[in-house]
Amino acid sequence: MQAIWKGTISFGMVTIPIKVYSATQEKDISFRQVHEADGGRIRYKRVCEVDGEEVPYSDIGKGYELPDGRMVVLTDEDFASLPLPSAKSIEVLEFIPAEQIDPIYFAKAYYLAADGVGAKPYVLLRDALTKTGQCALVKVAIRTRESLALLRERDGALVLQTMLWPGEVRDSEFAVPDASIEIRKQEGAMAESYIATLTGEFDPERYHNDYREALEQLVEAKASGLPMVESDDGEQIETAEVVDLVAALRASVEAAKKRREGSGTTSDSGSDVMAASKSSPPKKATSTRSSSNSKPAAGKVAKRSAAKAPAKPAAKKVAKKSA
Repeated sequence: MQAIWKGTISFGMVTIPIKVYSATQEKDISFRQVHEADGGRIRYKRVCEVDGEEVPYSDIGKGYELPDGRMVVLTDEDFASLPLPSAKSIEVLEFIPAEQIDPIYFAKAYYLAADGVGAKPYVLLRDALTKTGQCALVKVAIRTRESLALLRERDGALVLQTMLWPGEVRDSEFAVPDASIEIRKQEGAMAESYIATLTGEFDPERYHNDYREALEQLVEAKASGLPMVESDDGEQIETAEVVDLVAALRASVEAAKKRREGSGTTSDSGSDVMAASKSSPPKKATSTRSSSNSKPAAGKVAKRSAAKAPAKPAAKKVAKKSA
């Protein structure tokens, strides 16, 4: 399987080199647009509306259209110059119970695999999350889009669940029925009885996409099938330095304690850890470094937005959308 992203997890003063793989895949059958008379594929040409010439894909860039019709063209160099600290590092912001996150925020899931000698700190973080029952709220940038995400354990692997920003979730007020609607006691009782009848444990293996299976049978009946295309994953594992996990984690814990004692409240974890690392760097706490171009330094954590963690998180509390 081809990794779609490569970087590190910033876990206090420890960095964990990882590779990111898509955890899900849609299995809907896709169709081509064809000429019904002879089955020939319909092709489209990329033509510039200014000069009428066909434009090769290599010459196509990104443009942002202003309200007055003017077009601002952005190049790869423009995007590369943007201050995106999470482009190669998954920054841990705080640790929270998973039930506090409303599922409406969840977008796409990715599996994280340890890269090179990152296996030991990977297992350390995974086991710590499992034993504490917490998930890591992180910030990550994949394909030039920065997102909030939830880092959790699933079947022995770390899963990165990207999330929508609060401003991307629409208000539900327009969909709420009129408050004047009344439900009779008997109606409510019957609805609750029906729910109780179908209540059970979730087992995804019991459910199947009947429409897709029928469509596959129809396609197979009308054709002999197509040969499978083999993919070659030629990516090699790069090496990294050995990390003194105990020293680095001890320094991370001490920095967190100093932060809480100094402020009395939860503050910007990224800047506090960085300040602590500058004032009292741990002995022999060399962080594991990925050999990619990012070269993250030990203890260096990108600054996060000043979002305060809830003082007393309640179980099964639905995360509220920010204003």
